[in-house]
Amino acid sequence: MGNPYQSMRVTVTRIEDVTPQIKRFTMALPEGGPMPGFSGGGHVIVQMEDSGQRYSNAYSLMNSPEDRSCYQIGVRREERSKGGSAFLHDKVRAGDTLTITTPNNLFGLRAEARRHVLIAGGIGITPFMSQLHELRRRGADYELHYAFRSPEHGAFRDELAAAPDSGRLRFYADSLGQKLDLGALLGRLQDGAHVYVCGPQPLIEAVQDAAAAHGVPRERVHWEQFAAAPQGGGAFSVVLAKSGRTVEVASGETILKAIERENAASVDCLCREGVCGTCETRILEGEAQHCDQYLSDAEKAAQKTMMICVSRARGQRIVLDL
Repeated sequence: MGNPYQSMRVTVTRIEDVTPQIKRFTMALPEGGPMPGFSGGGHVIVQMEDSGQRYSNAYSLMNSPEDRSCYQIGVRREERSKGGSAFLHDKVRAGDTLTITTPNNLFGLRAEARRHVLIAGGIGITPFMSQLHELRRRGADYELHYAFRSPEHGAFRDELAAAPDSGRLRFYADSLGQKLDLGALLGRLQDGAHVYVCGPQPLIEAVQDAAAAHGVPRERVHWEQFAAAPQGGGAFSVVLAKSGRTVEVASGETILKAIERENAASVDCLCREGVCGTCETRILEGEAQHCDQYLSDAEKAAQKTMMICVSRARGQRIVLDL
């Protein structure tokens, strides 16, 4: 446990309209100099404040990891924005200063993979932009499949099509009847190949299902989605061991929100989406229904800790080290 991030101030040096809903932000250190290093698939968390409201959103880094002069992120304005994407789209201008975290990576390329199959949907193309730079540099064996609604929503498509490895890239515009056949793709997956998917939840689930149907081992399928898991399930009780208090968590409510509502304990959490790891809390009794992307499968099975910003109790009661 512990916070792997440090905060840093950056200047927004450029903002580009990529599609009607997506902008690319380029950021650099105000004093110049190299940015902290990162690897393909890495992300930062942008911390924002607007009229007393605070927002923290995770965004994949898109530029080459070898380019330390700046960071680039792609931001889609969400239709049901919690505030962060709307703030970036509507209120941030070139020359403004933002607070971001140092990079972390939960979606890195696997060293043991003999081939890398990348599957992107919509804004889910962003982590693959930096991974492609890394794969080219390694001389790795890879292919990218990128699906989007229509040509005007294919963010960075022209940029990718002009790249020297464009022969390894495939594009699918739904409005043109171009469909990504996951069954055919994963049915011919070679031994030693790893699959990476980022995009809407239905795409991630479709890849998981197709991989399972074709016998692709779970450890060779990797995914990332910077969005809080839907809060389903019934109400349950959380006992805070240090104070002895019991907090009732309603159906559709997170443990973190319930604790904050009752002012029952002080908990750090940067992302509120299960990706940063800052709210990791020890489980003393009971089991968690894990909904985060931070813990590994082995850590989730061990039931030692949980991310209280998204994960829930598996049962009527759980005791936490708070």
